[in-house]
Amino acid sequence: MSGALIAAAGPAPLLAILDNGVLWWGLAACGSAQLSKLVIELAVHRRWNPKVLVETGGMPSSHSALLTGTAACLGWQQGFDSPLFALAATICFVVLYDAAGVRRAAGLTAARVNLLPDGLWPTIPELPQPLRPLKENLGHTRLEVLVGSLIGPLVSLPGLVWVGSPLLIAQHWGLLPVG
Repeated sequence: MSGALIAAAGPAPLLAILDNGVLWWGLAACGSAQLSKLVIELAVHRRWNPKVLVETGGMPSSHSALLTGTAACLGWQQGFDSPLFALAATICFVVLYDAAGVRRAAGLTAARVNLLPDGLWPTIPELPQPLRPLKENLGHTRLEVLVGSLIGPLVSLPGLVWVGSPLLIAQHWGLLPVG
């Protein structure tokens, strides 16, 4: 799109994004799962570690929460018999399987590689040194995926049904004109 066309469109695309409750409540489910990692870190390990907010892996799976929350909201809005919900559910299954399967296996492989002795690999000038340790916490256990999968709909569906989209919230608070 040219700059003139974007300017002519005005605030409508932004308002449409703000009115997309499915998107925002899916993201809220993801954020809730990610924030719960900080709470779990405090409760289990008794330490303040805000790095868990941006790390992959761990309990619960925020990817699972994002996908199941978004899919549940799509089903609620479009109908659980809609092709769009079927697509979302299918993508959801692939991501959940990948998190507990492929990504977890990659993390376990990284842990084994990290156990190899130093000096085993030749120094390659093009690569940053040191190459180790490799990131090991890449995927999730099945329990982490399951808990994330439950957080998704538990956060997103009540939000979508009882609260609405950010646009509706802003209009309710008088931040944007209604209509």
